[in-house]
Amino acid sequence: MKTSNEQPVKNVIDDLLNLYGIREKYNEYKINYKWEEMMGKMIAKHTVRIYLSKKVMYINLDSAALRQELSFAKTKIIEKLNKAMGEHVVDEIVFK
Repeated sequence: MKTSNEQPVKNVIDDLLNLYGIREKYNEYKINYKWEEMMGKMIAKHTVRIYLSKKVMYINLDSAALRQELSFAKTKIIEKLNKAMGEHVVDEIVFK
């Protein structure tokens, strides 16, 4: 009987991301890529930088009013992000 080492491509990619310790950078890239789609053009237009560190997402905005408004919706934004990512990626958001 012949055994098979076949695995779905997703599993292989996940294993490689974990092996090389680049899962967080990959997730950061995906969040940046999907940000406008998730949050809308207006928010994306005022977003200067997004980065992820230890499940904390840092978002630099060029508008103090928008920063204040989004801070009230942190929980909903976290839920929306994690749902869009298909896994639990963000525990906390810090608006700067």
